[in-house]
Amino acid sequence: MKQVLHFFYCLYQLFIALPLGIVVTVVLTIPIIIGCALGYGHFWGYYPAHIWARIVLWLLLIPVKVDGRQNLEKRQSYVFVANHQGAFDIFLIYGYLNRNFKWMMKYQLRRMPLIGYACEKSHQIFVDKRGPKKIKATYDAARETLKGGTSVTLFPEGSRTYTGHMGEFKRGAFALADELQLPVVPLTINGSFDIMPRTRDMHFARWHRLTLTFHDPIYPVGQGSDNVEATKNQAYDSVMSALVPEYQGFVENPDQ
Repeated sequence: MKQVLHFFYCLYQLFIALPLGIVVTVVLTIPIIIGCALGYGHFWGYYPAHIWARIVLWLLLIPVKVDGRQNLEKRQSYVFVANHQGAFDIFLIYGYLNRNFKWMMKYQLRRMPLIGYACEKSHQIFVDKRGPKKIKATYDAARETLKGGTSVTLFPEGSRTYTGHMGEFKRGAFALADELQLPVVPLTINGSFDIMPRTRDMHFARWHRLTLTFHDPIYPVGQGSDNVEATKNQAYDSVMSALVPEYQGFVENPDQ
């Protein structure tokens, strides 16, 4: 029975969800490009993408459950850190974080045609670790971008899981939070790996519920390496605690 339902779900994706999704993507990309080029990147770099992500999940008939968002303050900037289960993490966070945020990304992406330009104009944060001056410039840019309640989101594992299990958390997100003295909010994503695991990129999606769990903010206690390490460990334990039993436990990712 499941195979029959999946067959019809694939047909639906091919003939209905995919064509409509392409139209929606094109229609919403145009105002992003124009709005960011005119200098309104904080608005146009987020809200059209927020709408786009919700429409894509709606077209694919994927239910979404959100827990714990009530623990956040409205005007507070946060560093959101999430496990990286799969490609659908992007849709879930853009659609249901419900906060204007910026992605942290490698500085090399700035060189990519169109994508780099769009990311720069929408004030995404490029991370450059090529020496103390570059690191300081990254923190200065982040500090300016995160004024007024804007937040930052990243995947501290650095890459998507191959197994559904979590790998290690890198220090970058927590060093940024420590430098700017911002609270860290751990996010647990469930379901994205089941919809489209990394080994099945560009295949048909599998129907599965998505869940986004907000954990209590972790506020800085002091400043320096001890705070960075303590926050990283607490965030890791929080994210792990809400994973479904099937994906509990550490498994090293080969490309970390």
